[in-house]
Amino acid sequence: MNPTTTTALRKILASLHAHANPANVAGMARYGIVSRHVLGIPMPWLRSLAKEHGRDHELALVLWGSGILEARILAALIGDPARLTARQMDRWAKDFDNWAVCDGVCIHLLRKTPQAHAQAVRWSARREEFVRRAGFTMMATLAVHDHQAGDATFRRYLTLVASAADDGRNGVKKAVNWALRQIGKRNLRLHAAASRIAQALRKTSSPSARWIAADALRELRSPAVLRRLKKNAR
Repeated sequence: MNPTTTTALRKILASLHAHANPANVAGMARYGIVSRHVLGIPMPWLRSLAKEHGRDHELALVLWGSGILEARILAALIGDPARLTARQMDRWAKDFDNWAVCDGVCIHLLRKTPQAHAQAVRWSARREEFVRRAGFTMMATLAVHDHQAGDATFRRYLTLVASAADDGRNGVKKAVNWALRQIGKRNLRLHAAASRIAQALRKTSSPSARWIAADALRELRSPAVLRRLKKNAR
């Protein structure tokens, strides 16, 4: 680690600890945000700190290594998606221990990497709860933000959604549901495909699959979603 990075890391960690809020930690735990090292720092403050530093991939890597939840969110905000390797992504994904860090890191950094689609597919087949969640979180966020990917990519994702819908772990089923809804809202063609998947899942014996289907269909059939898709099609 070069001296500049060492100095920046020391200052950031000191600042994070200075802004720790035990009351927020307890509140986060009530929403399932539990980790070994949580300081209870609000996201707006982390965004402000990230703006001060800009892109700094070396700093992001050492921040991740600190093990502090807020430092890891900050790492996602300042990391360079062009420099993040598949091996680094795998290491980070193995460290995910709650939905907030999983989703935050996927949204702010991992979905922007050149390997995003490949990692989404790989992680969706993993058994670790939050690694598998990351796979479907990536699919959901890519459905929203990747305007270059074709329908074939997301049709493949729908197949993976269907195969994982019987995973009743809360972290997984909510991400599977999220992916199904976001893919279905991408355009009318994928809306029809996602609706068919949901209708099939609703008839299965799996409680998690039926919940995923019912919740997804409720949104996909909403007048607001249908109006927007039809307007975009025109």
